[in-house]
Amino acid sequence: MAAKHPEMYMEDPNLHRCKSGRVVPMQVLSLGMPRTGTASMKEALQILGYNDCYHFFDLFSNIQDCDMWMAAHTAKFDGQGKFGRAEWDKLLGHCMAITDAPGCSFGPELIEAYPEAKVILVERDIEAWYKSFSIIIDVIFNPAFSIGRLVASLDPFWAGRVQGLQRRWMADVLNATTLETAHAAARDRYRAHSAEVRKITPKDRLLEYELGSGWEPLCNFLGKEVPNVPFPRINEAAALRERMGGG
Repeated sequence: MAAKHPEMYMEDPNLHRCKSGRVVPMQVLSLGMPRTGTASMKEALQILGYNDCYHFFDLFSNIQDCDMWMAAHTAKFDGQGKFGRAEWDKLLGHCMAITDAPGCSFGPELIEAYPEAKVILVERDIEAWYKSFSIIIDVIFNPAFSIGRLVASLDPFWAGRVQGLQRRWMADVLNATTLETAHAAARDRYRAHSAEVRKITPKDRLLEYELGSGWEPLCNFLGKEVPNVPFPRINEAAALRERMGGG
């Protein structure tokens, strides 16, 4: 019987991205917050030929990536070290597109690093988004999901790295270190994030995409023909619970 999430059972290739470089052009930055259909957008962009499209779930197939993402957080939020175009090319040099966290929290840096890339901001009804995003908060902070944290403590190399990056993302992006503060900050941070992307992106490079709009607005923006397949719809919530020990 095939594994439900095969990337969790593959042998880690142990790729140290710091030794890599850009091999394909970065063409699309999808900078919407997590839980705005980012897994579906990843699949859609890859159907359109943007291979690879980096998503949070890609961490599971090369856990060493967590280290460079942590370095990016340290550079941006602590002012320690440097993370510019050269570093992004090492971490994301194999990718033509990116979506989801942790990349979405580096909108200004990625837009500056890749001025030729087009930018997508996926919008979702804020209450529907909050209900969905609450799953991430619960997975990271809620005692009901303590099994995941136990696994992380017993496996610092793999699960510990992923959960460490998740908590760092919450602390930096939501200024949250507890279940309560994360829930309290979520809606305001969603609004602020969307406003920032709109403000810093040149209008001719930005598509404000409403979740559920299908292929046409995306393909028109990217100059691609509409594929003869349905627009992907991936249930990220169930996948995230399973990956991070929530059921």
